[in-house]
Amino acid sequence: MKAANILITKTGMLKLADFGLARAFSMSRTAAPNRYTNRVVTLWYRPPELLLGERNYGPPIDMWGAGCIMAEMWTRTPILQGSSEQHQLTLISQLCGSISTEAWPSVDSLELFNKMELPKGQKRKVRERLKPYVRDQYALDLLDRLLSLDPRQRLDADNALNHDFFWTEPMPADLGKMLSQHTSSMFEFLAPPRRGQQAAPAAPGRHPGPHAASSMVRSAAGGLVQQQNPDQHFERVF
Repeated sequence: MKAANILITKTGMLKLADFGLARAFSMSRTAAPNRYTNRVVTLWYRPPELLLGERNYGPPIDMWGAGCIMAEMWTRTPILQGSSEQHQLTLISQLCGSISTEAWPSVDSLELFNKMELPKGQKRKVRERLKPYVRDQYALDLLDRLLSLDPRQRLDADNALNHDFFWTEPMPADLGKMLSQHTSSMFEFLAPPRRGQQAAPAAPGRHPGPHAASSMVRSAAGGLVQQQNPDQHFERVF
């Protein structure tokens, strides 16, 4: 799950798209753990357990992604823009605190726990970092609980929907009337140009996404300049 794959129609219907990294999931009928691949979920929205090699996972991995996407609705940019799995773990630690057995009792059983460089002495800063963007205290609490390092402590979908954030004023409302006034697709407006079309210049302060590609070409003056892939996507840093 990522924000770019969550679409909403003019009638207010929410649709999930692009299941390229999705995998079928089922509860095991025996005591034997599942052995799924951990190469799922777009990097910026991938939870720490997958980054550390967990293969016996379930719905909590998507609740982490939901927390990242929800925070992005306030910050207007992805909050964890790692360039590699190691970098992603570092960013997670800087936001959610050091990944340790104190915060996550069973984390040392994961295959990559002793193989990845995990920052030490990092304090949890989810509320502190998001507070300038999110003024609603209930929303801050919901985000904090969705971005729990320990998947067993992470909110599930039922408890998330029953959170006080969704049951205090202003209550959720039908978006159909507002969205029906749009005469063009916002997705087409915001999406990067298709291959072969001229790419729009990047906004100042924006950085390439996790799968961006670029090449170096020689300018007329003889120097090397960076040529961006027309499919490249830019985000400013949270």
